[in-house]
Amino acid sequence: MTTIYLIRHAEAEGNLYRIAQGQANSIITDRGWRQIQALERRFADIPVDAVYASDLYRTCATASAIYKPKGLPLHRRRDLREICVGVWEEKTWGEIAREDPEQLRNFNSALHLWHAEGAETPQAVQSRLLAAVRDIAAANAGKTVAVFSHGCALRLLLAALQGIPLEELGRTPTGGNTAVSRLRADAGRLEVVWRDDVSHLTDPAFTQGNTVKKRANGLEPGLYFRPLEPAQAGFPAECAGRAPEGNLDGAPALVGYLEETPVGAVAFDDRREADRGCGWISLLAVAEPWRRRGYGVQLIGQAVLHYRPKGRDRLRLPPPETEAAEGFCREFGFAPAPDGGAWEKSIGYDPEFLGA
Repeated sequence: MTTIYLIRHAEAEGNLYRIAQGQANSIITDRGWRQIQALERRFADIPVDAVYASDLYRTCATASAIYKPKGLPLHRRRDLREICVGVWEEKTWGEIAREDPEQLRNFNSALHLWHAEGAETPQAVQSRLLAAVRDIAAANAGKTVAVFSHGCALRLLLAALQGIPLEELGRTPTGGNTAVSRLRADAGRLEVVWRDDVSHLTDPAFTQGNTVKKRANGLEPGLYFRPLEPAQAGFPAECAGRAPEGNLDGAPALVGYLEETPVGAVAFDDRREADRGCGWISLLAVAEPWRRRGYGVQLIGQAVLHYRPKGRDRLRLPPPETEAAEGFCREFGFAPAPDGGAWEKSIGYDPEFLGA
């Protein structure tokens, strides 16, 4: 008999910033790395003979919870990837909801009816995951294997193994980040023993006092963004409660909308410190009625999408002026820069987790 642990990747940027990831690469968040630490402790005393992962960054990084401490190689497989969502990739879920609300509803609750330009069909994803896991089981007869993949892909795979048709997929859960499912493979047959367990995120035996709590917000779908218009010149200052640092004239700036309501703004200073790999956020602000509801971090996501293609591997912003602002910055990965005068966070890829 072969034992296969199916594991979803840890929290990645797309999960946090409300951006459709699909087969695009995104890095693990600070909270995601705490999830990985808890996952490593969970598997510390479980013998594992081989580790497989999709070739996307977020699964390879999550797989380090097992392959690194156990001294195993990581086997990357493209056929373990997430569903390709075509033209949706790297769009915000808010933008998708605005452009194609019917298909977003289908994606969430009637996947058999879903389609998007350039995307894979759910049937194709289900077929390739089944073939991949059967191949892995055959190559590891009598052993214990860890397989790292993605939320939608694993949901489709587990439904197939449990005999749940695509038309009824909506009644099955999507496992949380680092959710673990266990399969038994015997004589070519795959059986689900249990699925979608995340006890390692709350069990003191695994967290060692560092419990990874669920985020307070579960916003669906989130914000969509448009360039700041001249007629909105007063909006950023109103959001911030003070004038933004510097002059926004000519600086790229975006306003985040919830339906038709502007709730926050983010502006970028592309002129500063390009030679040092830094991208500068000159304004990051949410209007008072919308604060503490999970929208501010989506503004950070837009800064990542703006600067990473320009080769910047760090984000910087002015030092926070209040205790609440400092708490927000620390929660989402910012800390005082070594040279002072700003706070910064890394947005670069670790080459170790990038596919060939």
